[in-house]
Amino acid sequence: MQQARVRLAGANPSDLDDICDDVREIAEKTGVSLSGPIPLPTKTLEIPTRKSPDGEGTATWEHWEMRVHKRLIDLDADERALRQLMRIQVPNDVSIEIVLED
Repeated sequence: MQQARVRLAGANPSDLDDICDDVREIAEKTGVSLSGPIPLPTKTLEIPTRKSPDGEGTATWEHWEMRVHKRLIDLDADERALRQLMRIQVPNDVSIEIVLED
């Protein structure tokens, strides 16, 4: 049977956990096997910027960072489960990728 691999990525881990709970509920309702959610390593994007706009003065820097959290879920590719999976309301700042594998 085919497997569906769901990859979630976003800046807010609580949004990712809410979507993972929705996927878990769909798997329980349809009776498909579920593996995950597996937390993948968090990617940290850092941007150092100078505080002084003109370059004069002391060399003080501000460091801005954004963390990208990721989750991975594997489940059986049942037609009913995939249809319900497509209907999940996903926030704008969360990216979701569904790949079918053998």
